[in-house]
Amino acid sequence: VQLVESGGGLVQAGDSLRVSCAASGLAFSFYGMGWFRQASGKEREFVAVIDWSGGSTRYLDSVKGRFTISRDNAKNTAYLQMNSLKPEDTAVYYCAAKFYGGVAGISAPDYDYWGQGTQVTVSA
Repeated sequence: VQLVESGGGLVQAGDSLRVSCAASGLAFSFYGMGWFRQASGKEREFVAVIDWSGGSTRYLDSVKGRFTISRDNAKNTAYLQMNSLKPEDTAVYYCAAKFYGGVAGISAPDYDYWGQGTQVTVSA
């Protein structure tokens, strides 16, 4: 199983960025997909989750209305669209997969597989 994130980078406050998570080696449509982030010196935190059916989503309060999680099962890929980025969004962003995962999965230990992370840096 491999989860490969891409799309991170350096942007200015107020800009948008979309990070992707390409999955292989698993039956993607049966997995809930989550995005987590870890800022330097801080613990990894939940950002967003989409359930295995794609019908439900859940977000960290501080990103509601700015971030959108989605999935394309035909491409075995999950996305996190990030708008109106703020310096406090700076972190390494990780995607994770949980078999038959629902939107209750907001804790890192809930997940079965993880990607290597992609850096997102937002300058003021």
